[in-house]
Amino acid sequence: MKILTAEFIRGCAGPEQFLKSDLPEVAFIGRSNVGKSSLINSLLKRKGLAKVSRTPGKTRLINLFRVTSDDPGLARFVVVDLPGYGYAKVSKSVRAQWAPLIERYFDGSEQLRAVVVLVESRVLSEQDKETIAWLLSIGRPPIVVATKVDKLKMSERVRGLHRLQTGLGLREDDEVIPYSSVTGEGRERVWAALKERIRT
Repeated sequence: MKILTAEFIRGCAGPEQFLKSDLPEVAFIGRSNVGKSSLINSLLKRKGLAKVSRTPGKTRLINLFRVTSDDPGLARFVVVDLPGYGYAKVSKSVRAQWAPLIERYFDGSEQLRAVVVLVESRVLSEQDKETIAWLLSIGRPPIVVATKVDKLKMSERVRGLHRLQTGLGLREDDEVIPYSSVTGEGRERVWAALKERIRT
């Protein structure tokens, strides 16, 4: 699949700024510093579209991007970049703003077709497990992607991904897609999973 255009629409500080359109939406969520912006840029093959910050927890808005591709089944859609969660140095007041904003997005979005949860391939986090359990409880089964897989030796891959699958409370048939924004590994598998969700 070739991405033809990808443009930033706006950052949303409240639900009144959420997009009202008939375009399908794909949301990305994960812990701060999990590599979410890098993965979005890698998926869309655009450098610097989603801003990569050296300060974890910096993204405080829900950022929207309009995308067109040459795939008839996924010709026009919206990428939704949700604020990262779980960074300890972010003030409690800021963290308190994130959760209601994210929850209101999930509650109010009629066009949301897929949620991608990013987890780091080398880290098993209780917050990731809680996020996945919450998404399942509200009827939003996520696509789970393990980032930074290039930092794992091949001998560590199978064991590491299995540990994530069981530790996150996933079933045997729930896929965890290994991904590297450096090498592009996993890109086609993520697109295949997204297309399946959007077309159904």
